[in-house]
Amino acid sequence: MVYILDVQNDQLVKAEIVVPEPNEIPLKKDGWNFNWREISKEENSRMFILRTIGLKTSVEGALQLKTENEMLIMNVLEIAPHNIGRKNKKYDYVAGCLIAFACKESFKLNSVYKGFLTFMAKTSLIKWYSEKYGASIGLGQRMYIDSENGLKLINEYLEKIKR
Repeated sequence: MVYILDVQNDQLVKAEIVVPEPNEIPLKKDGWNFNWREISKEENSRMFILRTIGLKTSVEGALQLKTENEMLIMNVLEIAPHNIGRKNKKYDYVAGCLIAFACKESFKLNSVYKGFLTFMAKTSLIKWYSEKYGASIGLGQRMYIDSENGLKLINEYLEKIKR
């Protein structure tokens, strides 16, 4: 279980990161940017969603992880359209929880890349990933989170957030 912040009420809400049921896969027609139905079918990949737990379950973010050359790649990360921006955002900590979850998955690798998570960042987000999540630039837009920063994120977003 993880906790995300209901921004309007300043309350933590219980959530979980799971493999989605077919009816939980985010759809472009609902404002999502990626075609998650297609993404969920890609080989050598796993898809996860972050959903709230309770009376009204809702998908707040989605993540695709791929394994290539013994390396874990955060291939696609998207937060729900209603969680984007600063003014009308419904929940915070969604991206942090999903990135921390991906870091935790990287520690399951049985390779020299154990504990490392790599991903391609949009140019406009490189500084944000670096400052907020401790990511480093590898080459061009390729970034990575090393095991030390990964453990910090796991502690902060998956274990520590409890008021």
